[in-house]
Amino acid sequence: MKFRYIFPALLIIFLGVSFTVEAQTDSGIALNIRYFDRRVFHLDEEPIFINITLTNNTPAPFRFRFADERAFSVDFDVRTNANRPVEAADLLIRRRSQSQQVFFRELTIETGESFSFVEDLRHYAALTESGTYVIQARIFPELFTASTIAQPVLSNRQILDLRHRPLIGPEGIPLELDVETNAILVREGIPPDEVISYMIIARQQSQWEKFFLYMDLEAMVSRDPQRRRQWLAESEEGRQRMIARYRQDLQNASVDDDISAIPTDFTIERTVYNARTGTVTVLKEFAHRTFTELKRYTWHLERRNDVWMVVDYSVVNLGTR
Repeated sequence: MKFRYIFPALLIIFLGVSFTVEAQTDSGIALNIRYFDRRVFHLDEEPIFINITLTNNTPAPFRFRFADERAFSVDFDVRTNANRPVEAADLLIRRRSQSQQVFFRELTIETGESFSFVEDLRHYAALTESGTYVIQARIFPELFTASTIAQPVLSNRQILDLRHRPLIGPEGIPLELDVETNAILVREGIPPDEVISYMIIARQQSQWEKFFLYMDLEAMVSRDPQRRRQWLAESEEGRQRMIARYRQDLQNASVDDDISAIPTDFTIERTVYNARTGTVTVLKEFAHRTFTELKRYTWHLERRNDVWMVVDYSVVNLGTR
């Protein structure tokens, strides 16, 4: 199979174009999508692999150009239940906005044959909110350009259920209920200082399910260089075990005990944040029999889907009184 490239006169320049073409090609060319590994998908950055199969049901060979950078051959139309299109992923926009040569292969699918490959849906759509989505793939036989008018091949539709990852409790058991009210705990879009107050008060009341609600345990695990190296080397299952073990160690005060220590009183001293990151400085008091210990905590937060999550912290000992 011979590789070709588009000469500089035909270089494709993209400016973040959205797609509205909905015409079908000849019905004899079928495009089918299915999940490569069907399971529950969560909002974090785990891949959503889609198996794409192009089948020739016509009596003649079907020839098309297949780009090495698949963003020039493939696209996904992703819509909410309200039929609102989901914005393109930043990675897709970057790939299509560069002035570059587009290398491709000319493939031929004979009658009755199929051609399959796998793509990560997150490379095409900015999936930032939980909910139910309808996804449909498109193949551009002559490659996609900013002025593409050729009809794409459209696939069947699939339903995507995207959920928040459940809280993981001891022994890896999900914790999603408020033990007092038996209501499902839901992260809310409260400001960073309220997040920290919520977390500290939950610890004072030994309500672990609330204490961990706004804590990004993956980020916290990765704070330590040694744990981070182990995290990068682990499988998905191994990473879940690391999170469960870290959570249990925090509850047992056997790791990062500054986090799990219970203050007798606290004061929010300073809150600074922008659209994506923030810090909250807290003065905590720890009462002992003959003295009170003072510590200043600086909590670092990141905004994820309009929810502020704790990703790091530092502590300064201020002495006693």
